[in-house]
Amino acid sequence: MKLDKEEVVQRRVDLMAAEGITFKTKVNIGQDSEWTAEKLRKDFDAIVLCCGATLGRDLVTEGRDAKGIYLAMEFLTANTSYQLDHHFDGTIPALNAKGKDVVVIGGGDTGTDCVGTSLRHGCKSVIQLEIMPMPPMERAANNPWPEWPKVYKMDYGQEEAAALQGADPRQYLVNTKRFLKDEVGNLTGLEICNIEWVNDNGRFSPKEVEGSARVIPAQLVLLAMGFMGPEQEVVKQFELETDARSNVKADHGKFTTNLPGVFAAGDMRRGQSLVVWAINEGRGAARECDKYLMGVTNLP
Repeated sequence: MKLDKEEVVQRRVDLMAAEGITFKTKVNIGQDSEWTAEKLRKDFDAIVLCCGATLGRDLVTEGRDAKGIYLAMEFLTANTSYQLDHHFDGTIPALNAKGKDVVVIGGGDTGTDCVGTSLRHGCKSVIQLEIMPMPPMERAANNPWPEWPKVYKMDYGQEEAAALQGADPRQYLVNTKRFLKDEVGNLTGLEICNIEWVNDNGRFSPKEVEGSARVIPAQLVLLAMGFMGPEQEVVKQFELETDARSNVKADHGKFTTNLPGVFAAGDMRRGQSLVVWAINEGRGAARECDKYLMGVTNLP
């Protein structure tokens, strides 16, 4: 998302192509008859699956069928693809936030990217709803160094929104009750409410704060509530074993699946994570794949 595509990404792709790697783009394994799992296993001695974990968590509630509600990755992927195709000429894609009241549901890096992209499109306003409480300003006693500090901070998207709108766009401890739409099905707003987390026999669950229900306007909602694992078509095609979170079952350090010669690495194996883990797992899977093919390996 954030790397320069022409100067950084394309340079790396060109280097790998010069080393002999063949890239086949716009291929859907299992959906394109030419690229079935059966054919891949027949034609290749080893396969490494690094398909990511892009299956987004949906929000199934009243009015979900309104026109104007999208999973975050639909919105972000469409924007990036458009910018690449149009060489960043300053125009915006058909799926855009221009002139709209935008509501981003969820936080994390994906939510931040939705906020930043909406601002670049020229949205009318942007609000980010989070069901969790606002993090503390300082470390809690149970979050000592060297653990990652779980404290309040603003990423680039919130900083830009605050500069334009005057405040952090995030609202904490908020739940969406239903989506509102007009007579032709277009999204017009959300009914939301404040919640509190209550202990229900050792398990915390959200409870609506009485009298807090209200309606906010929105013509575009972006769902950034996390990911449910990898797209399932490839998993089903290869008949791969999965763990409790629907990720491909393959031990770190080995990366081997239940199929001989088929390896899995990255988000597809460990769940949604950071690019540094993608790099680490890519190197590890390459080493194990080399060892499988050659019997020994000199890769680190």
